[in-house]
Amino acid sequence: MKKTAEDFAHIPGWGIDADPKNEPTYPNRHRTGEEHDGYSWERPVQQVLDREVLHSNERPNYSAVVGNSVPPSGLSGMIRRFAFRYSENEYRHWLPLLVADKVNVVEGIIDDLAHGTVPNIWAEKGYNAQWKHDKKGMLVKLATAAAVSAGLVYWLLPKNKPRPKAAARGRYASGSRARVSL
Repeated sequence: MKKTAEDFAHIPGWGIDADPKNEPTYPNRHRTGEEHDGYSWERPVQQVLDREVLHSNERPNYSAVVGNSVPPSGLSGMIRRFAFRYSENEYRHWLPLLVADKVNVVEGIIDDLAHGTVPNIWAEKGYNAQWKHDKKGMLVKLATAAAVSAGLVYWLLPKNKPRPKAAARGRYASGSRARVSL
């Protein structure tokens, strides 16, 4: 069954862009190609870079103004530098950036502890608001974390292996001791 324009005529605004002369992007279809020869506008003065700024390898230069309050550092910075070696359309770019964010959280907690500040992780993660507005979701999250933690502890604890029966009774199975003569 093929859908026709009449099937959707009851929807307000349906087919408004069907006329190419009324389509907002229509003039863009007839580009001259001049804008691809280089900048067709005067580039603003480049901001002075006083710290490391990571940028896409798909562009030849930085944007005129960059905003980066914290330069990449530590293990998370190494992961970010690795990620920016690859194109933005690859998982090798985005997945390491996600990992770097998680590593940066742990680095921040360690940095707080090193400077004598105990972080209030409960408040920083917004658990008070979640408890107030979504108790069921919070309980599911806590139960899941408890189950995963208990499973990890059980898996990582050393197992007590039963000893062989002969070793449990002593060195000799008959119970008699051999005499050693010198």
